[in-house]
Amino acid sequence: MKFAVYGAGAVGAVMAARLSAAGEEVAVIARGEHLAAIRQRGLLVRSKVFGDMECRPAAAENPAEIGPVDVVLLTVKAHALTAIAPKLSPLLGAETALVSFQNGLPWWYFHGAGGRWEGGKLESVDPGGVIAQHINIDRVIGGLAYCSSTLVKPGVVDHLEGHRFPIGEPRGGTTERTRRIATSFTAAGLKCPIRSDMRREIWVKLMGNAPLNPVSAITRAPLDRILANPATRRLVAGIMDEVRAVAGAVGVETAVTTEQRIAGAEGVGPHKTSMLQDLEAGRHPEIEPIVGAVLEVAAKANVPAPQLQAVYGCAKLLFEQQLSGRT
Repeated sequence: MKFAVYGAGAVGAVMAARLSAAGEEVAVIARGEHLAAIRQRGLLVRSKVFGDMECRPAAAENPAEIGPVDVVLLTVKAHALTAIAPKLSPLLGAETALVSFQNGLPWWYFHGAGGRWEGGKLESVDPGGVIAQHINIDRVIGGLAYCSSTLVKPGVVDHLEGHRFPIGEPRGGTTERTRRIATSFTAAGLKCPIRSDMRREIWVKLMGNAPLNPVSAITRAPLDRILANPATRRLVAGIMDEVRAVAGAVGVETAVTTEQRIAGAEGVGPHKTSMLQDLEAGRHPEIEPIVGAVLEVAAKANVPAPQLQAVYGCAKLLFEQQLSGRT
């Protein structure tokens, strides 16, 4: 199949390198110095899992230079989707699938949810409905990235651990297109389980991301130090309980307990969350899809989440001051 990786940064580069090595036709959409480096020297992924990987994918900033593909892998940050959604059309053929690998609650979350929640909108992740206006929901496949990697300089990514990318149809079940994508990923050495209930998988990841990302940014501490400190460990556990309650209110019962989720995070070791990395690099964080969207759903479902609300407010102010140069 022909893949386009839209956003060949930390996570997208790992996908591009592995798929290229497996013989798939891969193009990447990038910009600035990163694009220039890929065009000049190729893409280098220094992986502790696979070893060093180099590839020379077709690379462009304008999707029209790539043309229609079979699968678009959307690996940009969630807040970037509003800007890129209107630019996707040159990549789309009649059967092109869009696999969305953003953190947090996705813009499509309530499409196919059924019941009272069917067709609901999440203003925090799709302000004004821009994404929904430009992406046909029937093209969308949900995806999650369990992959710790960092863009260290233009054209070079360090891949530390993790290569699991679960996917699933928003309306559930297994389809021919999810099977084909999973087959390609598996042949490339990537784990790509097909989930019949992608929403449950999303909430399990959110149990960790919603508390740990903002707390790590506020404290500037990696996971192991947050969870070794009794006070911050209690805070994280309390927020995990709140997230589980919000998930339950919209019909998702997570099989993972709070202590199990904490144990999983402890196993990652001294990892800096993406939000802490964004803070240190002066980038905009994914605070709305990871935290704000959970609070938006909590408000819709009348579920209190005071601890999550508190860290959200603190993290928002921290990033606002940092990005405005007042820290």
